Amino acid sequence: MGLKIDFHVHTCYSRDSSITLKEVVSFAKKRGLDGVSITDHNTIEGVLKLKTRDILVVPGIEISTLQGHLLGINVTTHIPAKHGMEETIEMIHNAGGIAVAPHPTAFYKSPPSRKVSSYDAIEVINASSIPFSVLTYFSKRFAENLDLPQTGGSDSHYAPEIGSAYTVVEAGNDTDEVVDAVKRGAIFPTGKRVPWKIRLERVRIGLKRKSDN
Repeated sequence: MGLKIDFHVHTCYSRDSSITLKEVVSFAKKRGLDGVSITDHNTIEGVLKLKTRDILVVPGIEISTLQGHLLGINVTTHIPAKHGMEETIEMIHNAGGIAVAPHPTAFYKSPPSRKVSSYDAIEVINASSIPFSVLTYFSKRFAENLDLPQTGGSDSHYAPEIGSAYTVVEAGNDTDEVVDAVKRGAIFPTGKRVPWKIRLERVRIGLKRKSDN
């Protein structure tokens, strides 16, 4: 049986997330995950501070390119925002990482350009996407048309969302093996949408924080 890894997790080092580094570990374990990839918006600060032996932590980043968002997985050096998609992919590769196109059919999430074919993998299951089933179907079609590996992730910004979707990776408990498995397509995405109860909790907590400030 492979490793269960949520390849799309945001922490409080992303402006729109409330998840602490401690919560990443505790909720990942609670959800039965073997690991996560921390993919904060335009920063690697949080993942570099997360030190744990309880789960596998794959370093990453979600970059705002000129043609949409892009996940850099296995990246430990900063990748600057506001560059073209192809240039950003090249920077990720030069940093030893892989480029994954997140939520490619969710028009309201700054989806990555669908005119680019040099991605290493496509995120086909994004637990926070709405409508979930429709966007998952079209994301899978996009990946199949490009003949690229398919990943899944929660895109969590609130701790209980972690693990709603994840990727089963046929690899040992090692970052390099995980990345190699993604490249080879030795992976399988699975999961479901974030429940409405949790979505509403996240909104309520966010509104409370704003009022407290």
